[in-house]
Amino acid sequence: MIYDPLAEFLGVWSVEINTYSIILRIGISIIFAAIIGCERSVKRHSAGFRTFILVSFASTVAMLLDVFLAGKTGINLYLVSAASVIAVSIISVNSMLFSSRNQIKGLTTSVALFACGILGLCVGAGFYTVTVAGFTALILSLYIFPSIEKYLKDRSNHFEVHLELTSSSCLQDFVTTIRKLGLTIDDIELNPAYVNSGLSVYSVAISISSRELKKYKTHKEIIEALSTLKYIYHIEEMHG
Repeated sequence: MIYDPLAEFLGVWSVEINTYSIILRIGISIIFAAIIGCERSVKRHSAGFRTFILVSFASTVAMLLDVFLAGKTGINLYLVSAASVIAVSIISVNSMLFSSRNQIKGLTTSVALFACGILGLCVGAGFYTVTVAGFTALILSLYIFPSIEKYLKDRSNHFEVHLELTSSSCLQDFVTTIRKLGLTIDDIELNPAYVNSGLSVYSVAISISSRELKKYKTHKEIIEALSTLKYIYHIEEMHG
């Protein structure tokens, strides 16, 4: 039998399928999902508070049903839980969107939904320690790691920008300026979503080749310098 410190602390009743353990597991599932959902809702993502609660609740009930059926029949197939994983995967994929700037939106939310569903399965199975540890890791990933990721990305030698030029004829001037600054263009892609806007819009992948820029300039500072060029209508870094 798997040793679970929290289950041992709570008592034998917590690992059995009874009224109190069912209420406890569903309660933990809803509370943890609500906390994760709040973080997503505050940042105005496509899947928010209620979606996370429902995904976690459904996964927990699916696992509870499988555990109950396994105890009754002696057959450990866990088909309902497997179906819930597939359903959550579909929901997660559908929460992702492609913006007009060729960026994938909602990838983090999609993965967080899937992780929340797995946590629901864990608590439904009565793995309390695994659930708490997984929830803590997920919260850290959503609240703390983004700032670390942003710091590292802003000091990377590679970044991508959304570029809006007043005219397509200005593209060559932009390329020339980029090279003079000690930057290298890895790829330029015309954005078809802005064809009738009167602007020439591109997604541009840039590498920092100058040693001086690598030492002292962040992406934000480079973009701010480029934005002063008179033929640039708008420029901003694209984030995955």
